[in-house]
Amino acid sequence: MSTSLFSTDAMPPQAWAEVLAAVDQTYSELTGYQERLEAQNAELDSHRRLLASILASIGDVMAVLDRHGACRQASQSTADLLGVSPDTLAGRAACDLFVSEDRAAADAALEEARLTRTTVRFEGQMAGIDGAAPFDVAIFPRMTEAGRVNGFVLLARPLTELRQAYAELEDSHQALKEAQSQIVRNEKLASLGRLLAGVAHELNNPISFVYANTHALEKYLARFETYFAAVEAGAPRAELVAMRQDLKLERDLRNLRVAIDGARDGAERVRDIVDDLRRLSGDGGGAIAPFDLAEAVQVAVKWVDRGSKSGVPVTVTVDHGLTVQGNSGHVQQVVMNLVQNAMDALTDHRAPKVEVTLRRARGMALVTVQDNGPGIPEDAAARIFDPFFTTKPVGAGTGLGLSISHKIAEEHGGTLRLIPCETGTRFDLTLPLEAPR
Repeated sequence: MSTSLFSTDAMPPQAWAEVLAAVDQTYSELTGYQERLEAQNAELDSHRRLLASILASIGDVMAVLDRHGACRQASQSTADLLGVSPDTLAGRAACDLFVSEDRAAADAALEEARLTRTTVRFEGQMAGIDGAAPFDVAIFPRMTEAGRVNGFVLLARPLTELRQAYAELEDSHQALKEAQSQIVRNEKLASLGRLLAGVAHELNNPISFVYANTHALEKYLARFETYFAAVEAGAPRAELVAMRQDLKLERDLRNLRVAIDGARDGAERVRDIVDDLRRLSGDGGGAIAPFDLAEAVQVAVKWVDRGSKSGVPVTVTVDHGLTVQGNSGHVQQVVMNLVQNAMDALTDHRAPKVEVTLRRARGMALVTVQDNGPGIPEDAAARIFDPFFTTKPVGAGTGLGLSISHKIAEEHGGTLRLIPCETGTRFDLTLPLEAPR
């Protein structure tokens, strides 16, 4: 008599319990696996919808390629360019998107991206429904976890848009450079404007002196003309002697030399002021030439002292024979700005003092401008060379002087630094010395 495989006589109850438990466990595992699979499918479907929305909304030409360079998916913009639907591009070789002359370049770019595993760019014309148009094309390789190339992403942007954007960027850059140049010119004008009062005063004194002596010479000349007219008319000696006494010609004769010397001194003073002004601004046009740094520093300090009404004493100590290659007018502008800032910081100081020194240090020319004022706060010291940053009250400074001075120092191969000190403020300007010939 045959026995069934599932006969209760053949399997004890304990075995049946184990079988049922194993079936339940397997069913539970299958259910969990199905739930995870459904969740993964939902996530994958969400990614597909996201990718589809990206491909539909992107404005540039975009195509996802397989490892052979054939299209798997393409953006709506790519289909619109070619005048087809995105589905018809599936399986189409990427090189077919370009005109025949550029298909070899597309294949070469794909091969280079495959070998180098880096992005490859080239310019090519794509065959659109409106005719061929130039594009900037980038090929990005898609990598597996093992580091192998399993496909590519092709992105292309019309060169006309890029060139237009580049042209607009160039225009903006040029406008920015012009604005910066205008700001620098305005700062220079502001610096010179502070000197106008001093210049007018310096010129007015010697000119007034010359005018006064010239007026005196005119009076002396009139008296001598009267006397010599009488001599030419044959006046008697006694009359001439009396006339000389009445006209006080002996006194005028002595004063004549004094008036001439005074007029000469005034004229020479005007000449010196004009010569200093010429040296101050004559090299401001960008000419590069060797110049005496000591003279430049002295002229700069002299002009700030002339234009300032603060009465702050400035002590100048220079080592002569230091020659610098550069633009003397620009270096003078730096020194003038440092000295002017030092004077401004000492407005309410009881015993103000500014010291300007020039010496050789470590093969460089070192110009130090130091005052005994309140100093610069620590939080402001880090921003002291930033454009438009100023510690002066509103309307008293543009915040560009130190920024421009810092740039001028760098253009001359030197540095401009704020040196920490216990009292006051100290700036060090270093410039490379001209190599001896």
